[in-house]
Amino acid sequence: MIIDCGTCDMRETSTCDDCVVSALVGDNGILELIDSERDAIASMSRVGLVSPIRLVPTTAPAAQG
Repeated sequence: MIIDCGTCDMRETSTCDDCVVSALVGDNGILELIDSERDAIASMSRVGLVSPIRLVPTTAPAAQG
């Protein structure tokens, strides 16, 4: 899983402020997680140890043609 904050609709919002990715790499970062890392963050998030990944990928505009 590649998380690129530059392509997240929640960038520079209060949601971004509570995203574990912002805590790890800042709000302009790119983070690549393997499945076990993503699962570990999800597990820690479920019990309240860290904020969840709040990525909301931007949707590319439909191609005009």
